[in-house]
Amino acid sequence: MRNEKIFSHPQRSSDAAISFKGYRFPPDIIRYAVWLYYRFPLSLRMVEEMLAARGIELTYETVRCWATKFGLAIAGRIRSTSPRRGDKWHLDEVVVTIHGKKHWLWRAVDEHGALLEVLVQSRRDTAAAKRLMRRLLKRHGGARVIVTDKLRSYAAAHRELRLSVEHRQHKGLNNRAENSHQPTRVREKVMRRFKSARQLQRFASIHGQVSNLFMACRYHRNAEQKRAARTQAFAAWEWACSTRMAA
Repeated sequence: MRNEKIFSHPQRSSDAAISFKGYRFPPDIIRYAVWLYYRFPLSLRMVEEMLAARGIELTYETVRCWATKFGLAIAGRIRSTSPRRGDKWHLDEVVVTIHGKKHWLWRAVDEHGALLEVLVQSRRDTAAAKRLMRRLLKRHGGARVIVTDKLRSYAAAHRELRLSVEHRQHKGLNNRAENSHQPTRVREKVMRRFKSARQLQRFASIHGQVSNLFMACRYHRNAEQKRAARTQAFAAWEWACSTRMAA
């Protein structure tokens, strides 16, 4: 059996309070810096400069520390309060080169574009496809239909897992999943490539949950609905970053 590498991260308890004790800056500044970094395609130095424009002097390394320290905990709390996702799953994989070595970023989104799962793996084969599908089934239950491109590993994984769900394989049907990779590509360019597979896994996991939270703001027909959705998203963000325990 080939040595298969996956680059997951430790799970954080979603009901645990977040503590900002021991930090020189107020929690509001820390939360704002983390939000900027994961919400928009900004480098650490860009976030540093945006904070400096508001009279907040710190280094980009401080921003990195905050993003690493609090990102996973915040993402876990966002996930814990997320609504039930759609039952049409789009799966896709894209290559990311790190220090000259290929890694594969496997991603699953629903029919609305909300991230379901993201997993960095060292291979693009049936075992990797099965691992992604198992995670989907564990966290999201069953699907009505799974849509993929024509990579044979998907069909093999579907068959070996004995899934009864419909599997559609067609390049043109999977634009939803393929488009979901674009923010990662943009960030890869801003960061001048990811430094490690674990860094990529951490960023993709956190960024996906933050994007899910604010995604609804884009799909309302009038300004009033958009403002209401944005207000709701910001309220959820404040709770996810709060020092209060989950109810």
